[in-house]
Amino acid sequence: MKKRKLIWFIAIALVLTVTLVACTGNNGEAPTVSDTFPDKPITIVNYVAPGGAMDVTTRKFVEIAGKYTDATFVVENRTGAGGLIAQDYVLGQAADGYRIFAATTSNISTVISGGHDVDRYIWGFDWISMIMRDPESVITNSQNPLNDFMDIVEDAIAKDGEQIWVGPSAGGFDHVMAMKVWDAFGIEAVWIPFESGPLAMNALLGGQGVAYVGNPRDVMGRPDLINAVIASDERLPQHPDVTTFGELGHPELDDEIMWRGFAVKKGTPQEAIDWFSDIAQQVTEDEEWIQFFYESSIEATNYGQEQFEEIIQRDIDDHIYYLTKFGIL
Repeated sequence: MKKRKLIWFIAIALVLTVTLVACTGNNGEAPTVSDTFPDKPITIVNYVAPGGAMDVTTRKFVEIAGKYTDATFVVENRTGAGGLIAQDYVLGQAADGYRIFAATTSNISTVISGGHDVDRYIWGFDWISMIMRDPESVITNSQNPLNDFMDIVEDAIAKDGEQIWVGPSAGGFDHVMAMKVWDAFGIEAVWIPFESGPLAMNALLGGQGVAYVGNPRDVMGRPDLINAVIASDERLPQHPDVTTFGELGHPELDDEIMWRGFAVKKGTPQEAIDWFSDIAQQVTEDEEWIQFFYESSIEATNYGQEQFEEIIQRDIDDHIYYLTKFGIL
């Protein structure tokens, strides 16, 4: 009887040993996300409509990522509320790396200017990959006699707060950039917000206002619009005749950018973050990617989570400071 029991225990032990080896592999370690991730499609969620700048960026990212992985990506557009609908959707899913939020600086503006929950809508995410820097610029109408930036500054001083600037959304990122410019140069002006950037540029072309705040690429296809000054530590090769803020005595404005990047719900396994970060590095170093955005004066970057989140915290602080100073908050 004792002999039978001993044989039975030995058999059970052998079965458990074989099962353990089958589950852990040859190295005897427990499986991790990286052993199988991804084993289903990854959805990148855009807050803009198809054809928007971040949508174009995301779809190009997915296209080039196909050179480096067999993983399947799906691009999904969930528009509305300045990005909050898309953010709520991602935050409502499992933190497993299969839902990625495609974000821009504008998402920070929406949260801060709208008084929304920072802990949820910003720090409810891990900001894992910043993939590009799009410098800010002040754009003028070449057909308006007042199109030189320093002439605009002198005119603003003379008009004592009645000069008009145009752009999208009150309290948005471009509005905050305008506030920074006004503050640096000691001027005051009126911000007239429009539903979109193109509508604001049309207003500038129609003679409403003297300046629009946007990005250098905004003048493409609009021959009457010119970049009057660009936020860059040196002149851009695409716009060699356009001065920088540093050249005008305000280098503190030369790092003002619209960024684009990706975030995942906080709590996503590090292995999934690492996998996506590795793909992002390969994409952003790809020559096709770099050249696709070069003519638009957009710089391809590959900032990891620590550096990306430092930039986001700076944006939060800047928005709170300037929106409070100018009476928006």
